[in-house]
Amino acid sequence: MNRSIPSLTSLKPSKNAARSFSTFDAVAIGYRKDSKKINFLLSKNEISEIERSLSIGIGELFDLHSKEARGSNESVDAKAGELFIAPLAKGPSIAFYSIGSASVPDLRKAGSSLGRRFKGKDQRVHLIGRLENAFIEALILSNYSWSEKSAPAPTNPRFTFDDGAINQKEFDSTMVIIASLWRARDLIHTTSNIKSPAWVAQEVKKMAKGIAQLKVEVRAGRELAEFGGLRAVGGSSTVHPPRLAQMSYTPRGAKRHVVLVGKGITFDTGGVSLKRPYEMMVAMKTDMSGAAVVSAVTIAAAKLKIPVKVTALLMLAENTISATAQRPSDVIKHYGGTTVEVINTDAEGRLVLADGLAFADLHLDPDFLIDVATLTGAASLGLGKQYAAMYTRDNRLAKNLHEISLWAGDPLWQMPLIDDYAIALKSEVADFNHTADKPKFGAGSVTAALFLEKFVGKRKWVHLDIAGPARSEVDAGEFVKGGTGFGVRTLTRWLATL
Repeated sequence: MNRSIPSLTSLKPSKNAARSFSTFDAVAIGYRKDSKKINFLLSKNEISEIERSLSIGIGELFDLHSKEARGSNESVDAKAGELFIAPLAKGPSIAFYSIGSASVPDLRKAGSSLGRRFKGKDQRVHLIGRLENAFIEALILSNYSWSEKSAPAPTNPRFTFDDGAINQKEFDSTMVIIASLWRARDLIHTTSNIKSPAWVAQEVKKMAKGIAQLKVEVRAGRELAEFGGLRAVGGSSTVHPPRLAQMSYTPRGAKRHVVLVGKGITFDTGGVSLKRPYEMMVAMKTDMSGAAVVSAVTIAAAKLKIPVKVTALLMLAENTISATAQRPSDVIKHYGGTTVEVINTDAEGRLVLADGLAFADLHLDPDFLIDVATLTGAASLGLGKQYAAMYTRDNRLAKNLHEISLWAGDPLWQMPLIDDYAIALKSEVADFNHTADKPKFGAGSVTAALFLEKFVGKRKWVHLDIAGPARSEVDAGEFVKGGTGFGVRTLTRWLATL
């Protein structure tokens, strides 16, 4: 693994002299366009100070190089993320970046554009003006990298800013969340020849070590005897048998308890119902994204000392092919006694989640029960790669999560739990079948949610099908190609509102 987190540290200006930029490789200045006029995100005093130090007018420099960047006949449109570099004969380059309308999405575009401009460069970049959390998040996340190459780790830029440019409390919280999300991405990108269920459980223990009021327990072997779904899926690999990692953050005086259940399939071949085409397997090291996300959320909550009890259940298994693999037509008994007829062994995620949800309902007494999973391709067919499908009977809770998700950068969209489709779960030999494809309603994400709902009792439950946004197919914006850590920001910030 080769990676490094770009530093973002406070830099205090000199009290007795004009600011000097000679120690920086670049200075970044934001701008926006109002009524055909370019406004720099600086006070008059800041503009005067910078112009004295650089011996050139900012407006003059902007006009000259913006025309060069577009051609002399094109006007500045100032779309979010627009960026160009103005080199100076002496001193640092000036990076002008547009924040568009200054909305949260535009700030994210601006941050990721600036971050990517300097990604992989060993340069010191000073940020001028007021900085918003959305901008900072995108700036750092766009610099994430992952490589198993033997070459030295890629360098990353060092971003600095002046005191007073941020709200320090908000910034500190943001950095905790980003660090947790970054670690979730590390887990997701680790290749599956390393990332066994036991390895993930051990890594989560390491991540939690030394964090107050946070503990991790791992179940294996006979301790999983009642977890029929987890054993049925994970029993296909005798080399990498299943694990259940339970993370418990228990702050004093907590009045709410949230249980998070994460799908942790460390690699998914589809089992006996082998994936077609075979190329679909290449991305399957990311099929444990749900488990990575709920572990990161729990750690962030503990580090931020959010006064809410959080329990994360990581349902860890490898779905492969062997003499011990489950077969289509098998009947398994889930935690709590519900029997399920297995139709397609490639629909394994809902089997491991069902055990976790039933265990939480019967023993953990949650106020809120949330599962996170890369569950169905149908979710991404309906919503694309940007939004995750959200299922719940609690419309007020859905509205709250939706609003937070848009601001946090993990957009959720509420989908319907269509009761008429529940007849597709009927089985002639068990309580339910798990693929709900008889009769063929389609709506695979909906019927999967209806199946999971059978295991949550009367709890306030939310199912997040993150199959679309959990993986990025391109290296762009805040994401690299591969795992995104989708959901960490939304769920952590939602916990802070309880």
